Amino acid sequence: MTTHSTDICIIGAGSGGLSLAAGAAQLGASVTLIERGKMGGDCLNYGCVPSKALLAAGKVARTFREARKFGITSQEPNIDFKAVHDHVHDVMAQIEPNDSQNRFENLGVYVIREEARFVDKHTLQAGNKLIKAKYIVVATGSSAFIPPLPGLDKTPYLTNETIFDLTECPKHLLIIGGGPIGIEMAQAHRRLGAEVTVITGHSILPKDDPELVEVVKKQLFQEGIKILEDSSVEKVAKTSDGITVTTKTCTLKGSHLLVATGRRANLEPLNLKAADIACTPLGISVNPRLQTSQKHIYAMGDCIGGYQFTHVAGYHAGIIIRNILFKLPAKTNFSAVPRVTYCDPELAHVGLGNKEALARFPDAVTLRWPFAENDRALAERASEGLIKISAKKNGEILGVGIVGKNAGELLLPWIMAVKEKKKVADIATLIAPYPTFSEVSKRAAGSFFTPKLFSPRTNRIVRFLMKWF
Repeated sequence: MTTHSTDICIIGAGSGGLSLAAGAAQLGASVTLIERGKMGGDCLNYGCVPSKALLAAGKVARTFREARKFGITSQEPNIDFKAVHDHVHDVMAQIEPNDSQNRFENLGVYVIREEARFVDKHTLQAGNKLIKAKYIVVATGSSAFIPPLPGLDKTPYLTNETIFDLTECPKHLLIIGGGPIGIEMAQAHRRLGAEVTVITGHSILPKDDPELVEVVKKQLFQEGIKILEDSSVEKVAKTSDGITVTTKTCTLKGSHLLVATGRRANLEPLNLKAADIACTPLGISVNPRLQTSQKHIYAMGDCIGGYQFTHVAGYHAGIIIRNILFKLPAKTNFSAVPRVTYCDPELAHVGLGNKEALARFPDAVTLRWPFAENDRALAERASEGLIKISAKKNGEILGVGIVGKNAGELLLPWIMAVKEKKKVADIATLIAPYPTFSEVSKRAAGSFFTPKLFSPRTNRIVRFLMKWF
């Protein structure tokens, strides 16, 4: 057993851990990074990157089928699913050098490829090494939560960690779970040739505005995706020719099963008790500075529960750098955390949901503007969409939801608006280039003033001014 001393030891080489390691090392701290699996973590290998690459392939396939609306002959695409698999993994391979062990070692990070466990409050064991650190940061991420369904332990199933390894398109993909992962994978595989059925115990995308979700649901139905909402799964089973999923009302037969029922923090191997680190079933408990119950031990990203997004883990890295390296009492502020589901149309949100905004501010105003009133959306045959803004009576923006083409790209100015507590006038008075989807934001913000601007009182004022001046 050898001993290694370091300023900061980071457990986990996912997006958050890598951002922290790169920043701290380049700022002059000695950094040790421990990773038991693949560098890049879930985002590169099992999440954001492969899923968006697969969705991109599905969009191309859809273009073939719907070319007629642009005056081009439609046809059913000839899909080589093995080639689609290769496309997905090629995208991952192009990004992989940015997250590689070699790159981080060149930055001066000491990388250990072993599983880590606490020995005491300042010591970790990884393989045959003991690491003594002034500061420790837990960034172990999360993995698919597998529900205790009868028969599941005897049934082959996929998760986000295995579905991107398929080289043949499923004949009929059954998906348990109607959250972002389930819906994205449902649409991607349907467009690439699979029959798809989604089974969920609640409505799909339950964290999003129901009015906006309806736009997504309509598109999924049009593409032939079957959705069973409010349907609890009672059991699953392997059959001679596939899989069965039984609910209270029916038994579904499929060729493959994807379990997409949420995420669970990766904590079990850490031996948190040895360092007296407090945690709950949702993850490690932290204060607003991301310190655990031991002030020199921090935790970040998915392993603390809450917002389980790559961009939030990156934000956490900045908070921890300011605390550890610059001794600044930086605290998290989650008032303007964006989230996007990359289905087609996309569904994006920041700030308070409309229901929450009205509950907290009963006189709040709701503004809407449909993509059908946007010239660029009409030109691109992408008029199914809507922006929905919640604002205080004085115009302060509380939250924004967008469903439609490029919704995620349209969200950035609204993130700033919510964070800086801007008013709708700040968006309404901007000059938006024509024709762009961004005009949807400007027009929706401008509608805040419509009742007063075109009121009888304003008419009288204008007539008076025109008569006497």
